[in-house]
Amino acid sequence: MIVSDQVVSKMAKSENPSKGELTRQMIVAAAAPIFNQKGYEGCSLADLMAATGLQKGGIYRHFSSKEELAAAAFDYNCEVSRSARMALVDQAAPPLERLRQSIAAFVDYRSPVPGGCPILNTAVESDDGNGVLRARASKAVRGWVGRIQAMVQDAIDQGQIRKEVDAKSVATVIVAALEGAAMMNRLERNEYGLRQVQQHLYRYLDSELAPGEK
Repeated sequence: MIVSDQVVSKMAKSENPSKGELTRQMIVAAAAPIFNQKGYEGCSLADLMAATGLQKGGIYRHFSSKEELAAAAFDYNCEVSRSARMALVDQAAPPLERLRQSIAAFVDYRSPVPGGCPILNTAVESDDGNGVLRARASKAVRGWVGRIQAMVQDAIDQGQIRKEVDAKSVATVIVAALEGAAMMNRLERNEYGLRQVQQHLYRYLDSELAPGEK
């Protein structure tokens, strides 16, 4: 069973985690890439058993259902992806530079989770199907928009972006553009869309939103 650095770190920070909690974390870490690559419907019990090295009873002793495990795996995948990309952003940099770095991190740093962006994968699969996973994906998008919105607001407060600009609208445009470009990248198997969106967002931040511009 392969466990990521994020899970090891989480275990290290936990105060005397029980054997059951450690096993639960191991199961999530092992199952997460399988769900992200094959999707909820495509991920079989045999896949989960092979990934975790456990039998059915060993898995479902810690999860009430496949859906509960899939939801935990989605949260895990999102946290791994977010942490890896945020590590590329200099939190001490001015907010406008942090925005540019965040865009670059998404474009330049491929998802550390096998299968690509977990939000995109889960949103597409669960759109008209699994309500639990759809809600998880929606929450993840709102969190992403919120983090970008906070950086935009910081840039407004520091005079790097016009004060009348709506921070949430800008954040929504950035996230929507990046996720749309990620979808094109998956379909076309090239980075053209991602690179075009990256340059467009840079111009958007540096020109259209700059103080003195309209």
